[in-house]
Amino acid sequence: MVSFSYTAADEEKSRGVRRMKSLATALLLAVAVIYALATWARNAGWGPWTGYVAAAAEAGMVGALADWFAVTALFRRPLGLPIPHTAIIPTKKDQLGASLGQFVGENFLSADVVRGRLQAFGIGGRLGAWLADPAHADRVTAEASTALRGALTVLRDSDVQAVVGEAITRRAESAEIAPGLGKTLEKIVADGAHHRAVDLVCTRAHDWLVTHGDSVMDAVQGGAPGWTPRFVDKRIGERVYKELLRFVTEMRDMPGHPARGAIDRFLTDFAADLQADTDTRARIERLKADLLARPEVQDIIASAWSSIRTLIIAAADDDRSQLRLRARASLISLGKRLSTDARLQSKVEGWAEDAAAYVVTTYRGEITSLITDTVAGWDATQTSKKIEANIGRDLQFIRINGTVVGALAGLLIYTFSHALGG
Repeated sequence: MVSFSYTAADEEKSRGVRRMKSLATALLLAVAVIYALATWARNAGWGPWTGYVAAAAEAGMVGALADWFAVTALFRRPLGLPIPHTAIIPTKKDQLGASLGQFVGENFLSADVVRGRLQAFGIGGRLGAWLADPAHADRVTAEASTALRGALTVLRDSDVQAVVGEAITRRAESAEIAPGLGKTLEKIVADGAHHRAVDLVCTRAHDWLVTHGDSVMDAVQGGAPGWTPRFVDKRIGERVYKELLRFVTEMRDMPGHPARGAIDRFLTDFAADLQADTDTRARIERLKADLLARPEVQDIIASAWSSIRTLIIAAADDDRSQLRLRARASLISLGKRLSTDARLQSKVEGWAEDAAAYVVTTYRGEITSLITDTVAGWDATQTSKKIEANIGRDLQFIRINGTVVGALAGLLIYTFSHALGG
């Protein structure tokens, strides 16, 4: 059972209820005393008026007692007696909760009611006018940034990295890359964009040969047969080195060198094979699979999330970042369009109505059960005290009104009876 905690406001209301109870009881005692005195005066022969007073007081007592019983029976058993249909709130609490849930479900959680309220509200135009205000757009952007930071903080990096890595790997495995590479390479060769790369390779090769000439000659001499004279091996090594250096120098300095043309033709043919040759495409796919399977590549893919997360958090924290500035501008632009574009307003309102209608029709049972289950979990005694503290003061006016109305009714009945000769 769930107990209520009484606040200072509840205590003040309870004191007001007790004061009204005392006033209603005092009024009952007052009419009882008046009845006794009027009855004594009538028996003592004080005059006909005493009968009118006694009748009014008697009816006032009856009305006060009847209303006292009715009000008391709502919260407890009058005088502690097990009278049927009393202590209604404590004993019928669960049924009241079920009835309340059914009432809310039928009258508030229906698709027609929700659609009607949203149509009358004009959510599209109101939302547009609200978002068009730069201060509101700043507020939404700031709140969204806070929510984004919170979400990124709650997410565990290891879980997200695993998901991101699996998604990237699966996407890379499912997509054939050879045709795309072929088209890209074909475009690069056609534009001559690869010439800079060839220039760089030639320059680096020339510089390396100049610096490591002895190593090249030693390598050539070391590969010579053992029966050849050493001076011959040396002359051959020097000759090979000079020819290599000349060849690389000419390639570096002559844009029209035949070797450069051969490279262009090779790249052109390779680009075509990447797009059309089955064997070449199969080799590229096997190479791709081997690269993706390497731990180093998987580590790079997994670490992508950490970099993205850091960039997003930094952008969300900086109110002058492009992320927040673009989000703010987009919100203001959307607000202005919503404010003036009736067609867009109609679409937004239709989406909102459909979403709200779906929620209330799909989850009406869960929503109403929340009311029913919550009421069912309340402690009966505490519930009764809480309700009495909030509405008991008004209910005590029923007792007072019952006393006054009863007295007036008794007086009228007594007068009417005498008028008819009673």
